[in-house]
Amino acid sequence: MSDDVSAGPDRSTLRLALVVGGLVLAVLLGFGLGRMNVDGAATGSPSLAAEHTDPPGVAPHNHGSATGVDQSAATEPGGLAVSSAGLTLAPLATEFGAGRPGQLRFQVRDAQRRPVTRFAIVHDKPMHLIVVRRDLTGYQHLHPTMAADGTWSVPLTLAQPGLWRAYADFTVVADTGAQTAVTLGTDLVAPGDYQPRPLPGPATSTTVDGFTVGYQGTPKTGATVPLTFRVDGAGGAAPLERYLGAYGHLVALREGDLGYLHVHPETELVDGQIKFWLTTPGPGRYRLYLDFQVNAEVRTAEFTLTVP
Repeated sequence: MSDDVSAGPDRSTLRLALVVGGLVLAVLLGFGLGRMNVDGAATGSPSLAAEHTDPPGVAPHNHGSATGVDQSAATEPGGLAVSSAGLTLAPLATEFGAGRPGQLRFQVRDAQRRPVTRFAIVHDKPMHLIVVRRDLTGYQHLHPTMAADGTWSVPLTLAQPGLWRAYADFTVVADTGAQTAVTLGTDLVAPGDYQPRPLPGPATSTTVDGFTVGYQGTPKTGATVPLTFRVDGAGGAAPLERYLGAYGHLVALREGDLGYLHVHPETELVDGQIKFWLTTPGPGRYRLYLDFQVNAEVRTAEFTLTVP
């Protein structure tokens, strides 16, 4: 009786098929387990992607969260370096005459030292510039304009002699459309007799231009906690207006290294108050600067906060 080769594959072919099938199954299982670990399904932890609401590359540039997600793993504040994420802040001049109007001009350059010219509009502006003296006085929140060659410029007066810090807070848009939010810092100097002022003691209430501004909340190191600010005028709660797309903007600077946090509030007032979610990355004394607008005029309330 002769063998019929057309009746089916021989044993060698079957063995080869089983080996290949086993390898494919092993790869698929390994891939599935890896995806489970990344997504947190295997460990029961939530997805990292679901928790990360800011664009990739954001320094601790806290944006308000209606859910109050704990950001205890936050890194150090922004503005501590002149270069980060492949970007460099390059001022064209850093010396200003104390009390004399001047012009601050700078570029943001990429790793190849080319001026960056594509920026996202964030809170109505492509660039937010914060300037403050090293003793945390003289706070200014400015919005430079950019020329076609990528050079930003803004009128600037450093009122008193001393060393000043400028923070460029912006979001770069790559050719792929990816966005990278960065805060870079550089020092400016106004030559003269520098007489630093002591930081005022901690307080939860202050007055500015006839308005009483107070806040409630107790920040803790590494935890995200709510801070609510109330602004009162002579007749009670002030009629707050949106400024740069929000009812308030909060900048926190850490005494010593001048680490920078820029916090945005919830989109609507909460019981007539401005509600922020603040994550402080470490203990120390912080100076808080709250920008708010009433009757088309922007004012800044300042507070000293001690975080244990």
